[in-house]
Amino acid sequence: MQLAVLGCGLIGQSWTALFLARGHDVMIWDPSPEARDGMADGVVRPLQQLAELGFGNGSAKGQLIPCDKLEDAVRGAELVQENAPENVPLKQALYAQVEAAAPSDTLIASSTSSLVWSELSEGMVHPERFLTAHPFNPPHLMPLVEIYGRDNATVARAEAFYRDLDRQTVCLKREAVGHIANRLASALWREAVNIVAEGIADVPQVDAALLNGPGLRWSVVGAHMAYHLGGGAGGISHYLGHLGPSQEKRWSTLGSPNLTPEVCALLVEGVMAEAGGKSISQLETDRDARLIAAINARRS
Repeated sequence: MQLAVLGCGLIGQSWTALFLARGHDVMIWDPSPEARDGMADGVVRPLQQLAELGFGNGSAKGQLIPCDKLEDAVRGAELVQENAPENVPLKQALYAQVEAAAPSDTLIASSTSSLVWSELSEGMVHPERFLTAHPFNPPHLMPLVEIYGRDNATVARAEAFYRDLDRQTVCLKREAVGHIANRLASALWREAVNIVAEGIADVPQVDAALLNGPGLRWSVVGAHMAYHLGGGAGGISHYLGHLGPSQEKRWSTLGSPNLTPEVCALLVEGVMAEAGGKSISQLETDRDARLIAAINARRS
């Protein structure tokens, strides 16, 4: 299958590596020549990591084809994965170019993390082939893809495509800012920030509590299922009846912190302490190694 990736940043590199590892030819385009030229190097580590998960031997099965013009990248593509900055007019302008050059049945998928289908698709000639397909970072390792579209056939085609990449798709019943996962993540981080801002605990303690408590449990069961099991033999019905009021009491004490200079300083100081002098590159390497181990553990 011939695919197009628009935007050669970290998300574009990750998607491209996954596509190549699965044997798809990938036409890439970015307004920056340096970004296009850097794609070949950018997919090296993701391809090696995918090999650790059983996807190939660390080399691309598909062909990587840089394009100087967006029109050349999308002309024969069956699916276009757009990874442009979160700017509605910019993305809409890209879609207009795609629609003018791509085949009429090409799927156009946006990796947007917060923008919604209705504002992105405004002005499109054929919005029925457009969908939001939000991955979790980094897409080549994290299996989640959140899909929303208005045309059932488009959504079905997209689900089949991403599932063939060994991704776990979830479909929204209606559009929402942040989709599903980022709304959940934002709610949790809001309270994590609040705990620091209120002086309840420092950043490293908050992260340690999450990693060794609910985070570990959530990695094998979801939030709703965790409370179903927390209800004992009576399940979620018993939990809601017996412990629902205590849950509401906790909800009422959750905060809505502001990112004031003082709070930001506390967060920066805490994160730097937790990082322990490691660079961003070192931290990413550690994260990815743990993700690979976790994914392999889940498989077994």
